[in-house]
Amino acid sequence: MYYYQRLRDLREDCDKTQKEIADFLGITQVQYHRYESGKREIPYHMVIELAGFYHVSLDYIAGLTNDKIGLTKSNFNEKETKLIKYFRDLNDFQQGRLLERAEALLETDK
Repeated sequence: MYYYQRLRDLREDCDKTQKEIADFLGITQVQYHRYESGKREIPYHMVIELAGFYHVSLDYIAGLTNDKIGLTKSNFNEKETKLIKYFRDLNDFQQGRLLERAEALLETDK
């Protein structure tokens, strides 16, 4: 899927017109139509603005993923993210020990 198809799908999903999106971007409807139809490349800064407007990732607009959150964001909360960062700083042996301890903690809760 080409990114311009994603732009159209996102716009239609939000029940917006090309004119409304063009106004948001500060361009003409004709210019936006060219971006959405693939006749012209949309500038990167506008793609960033649209990702924020639609609350999707750049990865999603680019067609790299079908997940609107994208490849670079996650559903992890702050504690989970912190734990993953710590885990990545450990060597293989330490990671193994940590996993064993986590499994043991889970077993004690049963």
